[in-house]
Amino acid sequence: MNRPGRISLVITTYNRPDALAAVLRACLDQTDQNCELIVADDGSAEDTAMLVESVRAAAPVRVAHVWQPDEGFRAAAIRNKGILAAQGDYVVFLDGDCVPQRTFVAAHRRLAETGHIVTGSRILLDEPLTRRLLDEQAAIQRLPLSFWLAQRRERHINKVLPLLGFQAMPLRRWKPTSLRGIKTCNLGVWRDDLEAINGFDESFVGWGHEDADLVARLYNYGVRRTRGYFATEVFHLWHREAPRDRARGNYETVQARLRSGQYLVEQGMRPGTDLQDTHRP
Repeated sequence: MNRPGRISLVITTYNRPDALAAVLRACLDQTDQNCELIVADDGSAEDTAMLVESVRAAAPVRVAHVWQPDEGFRAAAIRNKGILAAQGDYVVFLDGDCVPQRTFVAAHRRLAETGHIVTGSRILLDEPLTRRLLDEQAAIQRLPLSFWLAQRRERHINKVLPLLGFQAMPLRRWKPTSLRGIKTCNLGVWRDDLEAINGFDESFVGWGHEDADLVARLYNYGVRRTRGYFATEVFHLWHREAPRDRARGNYETVQARLRSGQYLVEQGMRPGTDLQDTHRP
């Protein structure tokens, strides 16, 4: 069974350096240090660049910062830039407000298998708890289970069961081509598979479904899903919802591609790709 070498964490962010700082602290506190951090910045102000530079100066692993001008929500484009900057053979996508557990990289490595993606899930924090932890600059990844049990009792988080550590969870391969619950705030993909489908489709702008489109095309290419639940959980800090005016059209595009068998896109990480013979029967 093939296992990844260096794992590249591609972390998207936009003008939220306090949350990004918490995520970077957790990424540098991993039990598995054979990784690198790529901050994929969708047009943040200078304070984010200053934060990344301060982290890079003291980090024991490679830290890189890629940036694009602020021209609206362009997560697909900046993730592609992050992939191109990555040096690992396995890429794990994170959002800059999703704090990983200390075993996050190790769990993704353990579950990674050729021909599969690993899809993780998240524990949602409410606004008061998020503000408190960020104000305190808490090491969120080191907070004990007793803390999270108390937060669940007070309804500051939406669930706690995934923290109980059922590593040998059955049904990891259940519904291997389902798009339900797909989120690039916690998604592991082999670099070769990303290259094969030309990465994210940069024609997706505005919030919504660029992650499902990526996975739908991976399915069309022949990749299947492994569920990382109870192993690769992240703590998702509260944030205001983004406008969703493009979500319906993006969703319809994903469904059409899933039906057609298309896996390659022209407006991807390497623009101008020839689209001939890019559908699976």
